[in-house]
Amino acid sequence: MTTVTIHQAQSTLSELIHRLSPGDEVVITENDRPVARLIPSPETPQTLPRQLGTMKGSVLYMAPDFDAPLDDFRECME
Repeated sequence: MTTVTIHQAQSTLSELIHRLSPGDEVVITENDRPVARLIPSPETPQTLPRQLGTMKGSVLYMAPDFDAPLDDFRECME
């Protein structure tokens, strides 16, 4: 854990950010009291593109009235 004053952080912010590695943190102080903490943002995991048709055959039952209008919305449909 690195500790820097607010004035040092202002002048070297870019360098502080680029030096951060996972698990590191920089505490920024003012008048010997911690006022902020600089931590690296978590990396977003790489996701594979979606593949169409991977869930084909997973619906085993569908009610016969699946696409029938709902009674609650009948007056809206007229």
